[in-house]
Amino acid sequence: MDLAVPRVNIAGRFDRGGLGAFVGAAAFDHFLTAYRDGMAALPPFEYFDLATAFGSVRAYRFAGPGHGPPVVLLPGRSATTPMYATNLAPLLRSRTVYGIDLLGEAGLSVQHTPIANAAEQAQWLDEALAGLGLESAHLLGVSFGGWTAVNCAVHRPGRIASLTLLDPVQTFARLTLAPVLASVVMLAPGAPERWRRGVMSWIAGGVDVEKDGAVATLIDAAARDFVVRTPVPRMFTDAQLRSLSMPVLALLGGRSVMLDPQHAKARAERLLARGQVEVWPDASHAINGEYPQQIAARVADFLTD
Repeated sequence: MDLAVPRVNIAGRFDRGGLGAFVGAAAFDHFLTAYRDGMAALPPFEYFDLATAFGSVRAYRFAGPGHGPPVVLLPGRSATTPMYATNLAPLLRSRTVYGIDLLGEAGLSVQHTPIANAAEQAQWLDEALAGLGLESAHLLGVSFGGWTAVNCAVHRPGRIASLTLLDPVQTFARLTLAPVLASVVMLAPGAPERWRRGVMSWIAGGVDVEKDGAVATLIDAAARDFVVRTPVPRMFTDAQLRSLSMPVLALLGGRSVMLDPQHAKARAERLLARGQVEVWPDASHAINGEYPQQIAARVADFLTD
């Protein structure tokens, strides 16, 4: 399917406009080529551009069995809907699935108003779910997408039936220092591609990211071609996590370099009213790509329960 391409933000890397933007027309063309390649590998879909108070949100619908509320996928930082390429087919066996490009991040969502705080981060996502006509949805997020899901549940819980969190950052445990320093390398202007690929391989537990093909190329393009200007995600307080009334499934990577999985597990179990928390010993931060079949089966059981 050919994708309608909205008019995206183009701005200098060091501009102070407050909007996420591609750093030039050539940068967007480079990203768009990788994005089209990534979307071409996904199952058939229809797409929507949803108006919110902070911009237009690109969403994709992948039709599955019509049993219960759909699953809505939220990608990590410098990632977009194609990052779930290996997850879609197994998830679609039991549910209709939506993918959303996060507003203020690289993708075909286009921010037009600055986002000042976490409450506004939750507002645009809630408005996007409303635009899709979803009164109830199961949110599934990996990394920063997991934080985004919890943030919406804290500030705008009305439409959220459950949360599935795959190694979520800044949620149950703080980011460790190493990935913060690595992100400086990955996002630095002019950083060699081999450096960015090296950081991605380290985050993914040492795998050869070249074998990931389109997805690795797309994440590399997003890191190189786009500047994020949304607020830095803050850790959730104990009170905020205790306020979550919906069921929560948290799957943590035992080899994650982004967080301390045992500390995260202990805090989540202590604070979540309806939490199921597991550490998968051999999983890295890239757990969604490493265990797509197992995650889909676990999510299906969780949603059935």
